[in-house]
Amino acid sequence: MAPKEGLQPLKLPMQHLRDFITVQLEQSDLTIGSFDGIHRGHQALIKALVEYAHREDRPAVVLTFFPHPSVFLRSRKPAFYINTPEEKAEFLGELGVDYVITQQFDRSLAEIPAGIFLDRLKARLGLKSLWIGEDFALGYKREGNRHFLAAAGSERGFSLHVIPPELLGGEVISSTRVREALRSGDVARTAKYLGRSFVVPGKVVPGSGRGRALGIPTANLEIWEERAYPRSGVYACWAIFEGQRYKAVTNIGVRPTFEEKSEQAIVEAHLLDFDADLYGKELRLEFIARLRDERRFSNPELLLSRIGRDIQRARVILDQDAEGQDA
Repeated sequence: MAPKEGLQPLKLPMQHLRDFITVQLEQSDLTIGSFDGIHRGHQALIKALVEYAHREDRPAVVLTFFPHPSVFLRSRKPAFYINTPEEKAEFLGELGVDYVITQQFDRSLAEIPAGIFLDRLKARLGLKSLWIGEDFALGYKREGNRHFLAAAGSERGFSLHVIPPELLGGEVISSTRVREALRSGDVARTAKYLGRSFVVPGKVVPGSGRGRALGIPTANLEIWEERAYPRSGVYACWAIFEGQRYKAVTNIGVRPTFEEKSEQAIVEAHLLDFDADLYGKELRLEFIARLRDERRFSNPELLLSRIGRDIQRARVILDQDAEGQDA
């Protein structure tokens, strides 16, 4: 039933499902993809889908995958995911998506012919329109490109909408470029791709205690081992704890001054003007600027002197960032 004139239809909370075979919708408008990071290109496509679907009084549906197809098919190591499936679903919900389906990607799914896959989507989701990027393809050996899908849509009764890519400085924004920017430590460029600052969440766990012994206590973050994070170095960050933002200097690396060994880079943040017990608590680090490379100092005193300069520079950068957000 159409909503009465002057009233908005009731928007139900986003539903996050784990298998499209368990879904039964009469009609829907759909996009399909990995959508790792939900960068600006993804956002443009999703917003167009949501606007169209809700204008037609139909649910907007995103079908995504975990593990990422390239991780499964090409054994990409490390996986370097920009988001967890749960974070991705939450962000998609904020964009207005009604159903997020995180489908397990496995060998059987990879080998389904494009036509059969479309028939299943039509049967389970009541597919009325499909929204894709220009380089999208689905099905075995990626046979379901946009030309295939246009013909398939005419046969199966759904429309195809192809959204052009978003560009930054003449280059196409992609999840691959986001990862490349992170690997180079360019968190400012990462933010331009994403349309927001890059965030790493984690649980605060006990560390070696060296920072506290030096008078610079740090919160050591336990992060998902598959997660992407910036290149080793020192960064100006916002630390978000219980809804409050605190200035922070974050080090990612292996603590070369103390010659400590770690299989994975250590992520530790010194929160400025903060004195509370964070052990066992959840903390989010929002990366604003790279300050310098991680380096080895010949003694702790030189390290402390450099950290002091890092803190002064971080305060200036974060004050400017706060002013920009308030403007």
